Amino acid sequence: MSVIGSDNRNLRLGVRYLVLILIALIFVLPLLFMVMSSFKPSDELLRDTSSLRAFLPVGQLSLDNYTGAFERAPVGLFVFNSIFVTGTTVLLSLVICSLAGFSFVFLQWRGRDVMLSIILATFIVPFETIAIPLLLEVSKLPWLGLDGLSWGWLDSYRVQIIPWIADGLTIFLFVQYFKGLPGELIEAARVEGASWFQIYRRVVIPLSGPVIATAAILKFLIMYNQYLWPLIVVQQEQYRPVMVGLQYFFQLNPAWGEIMAYLTLITVPVLAFYLVLQKAFIASIASTGVKG
Repeated sequence: MSVIGSDNRNLRLGVRYLVLILIALIFVLPLLFMVMSSFKPSDELLRDTSSLRAFLPVGQLSLDNYTGAFERAPVGLFVFNSIFVTGTTVLLSLVICSLAGFSFVFLQWRGRDVMLSIILATFIVPFETIAIPLLLEVSKLPWLGLDGLSWGWLDSYRVQIIPWIADGLTIFLFVQYFKGLPGELIEAARVEGASWFQIYRRVVIPLSGPVIATAAILKFLIMYNQYLWPLIVVQQEQYRPVMVGLQYFFQLNPAWGEIMAYLTLITVPVLAFYLVLQKAFIASIASTGVKG
């Protein structure tokens, strides 16, 4: 019986690993195809799509597509814009949304539950329904800069950052995580005479690494993949992000090799950001149950 039981366990383990390998291939193969195709001429790239050669470093490999991508569009500028807008938004969002989550969980104030319900209700509102009203609003807002007072936020970094700092999903993540923290820690800090901000900074935030990593990665992906909003609020090339820059490669005759090279280049910051936060992200999945 022990032999049969051992065989069954080995079979289940083998099936589990097979399923995991298949899932990994589903995610890895498109990336592998993209990278391999970025080194091939467009005609060879299209021919290889019908065979396994599409995933292998075979054929006339060169860096011509990357050179062509930089000649067709200001790739470096677009990547910088996306990283600057995304990084700034993520940092500000973590601060603002964590403070909001802290207030919803630990502070007692009138209308708290109603306000939280309203914020959660925003989940069901598609962005497309508020895009035009939001566009009209930001086009008339004042801004005090080095050149003095101006009206309208269009064609700027701020119009891509400020409307996205606070969002219901990030606040919800912090609220749910903060509810799981031991209440005794907060009570002990209050007994010691700590202010609420000191509790937030010295007690709650040091214990919130997993949810911070989760919120940061989700916010990074949302902001880095922004397309519709930058498309309608940014007309000047100097402020365009990478997703809007993709349009440059579909004008007249699309050069698929250059497109793959461009996609490979703009994927690097996403992978690098995820690898930096990988351990904290895995810990956050285990502790909060948030699915990536």
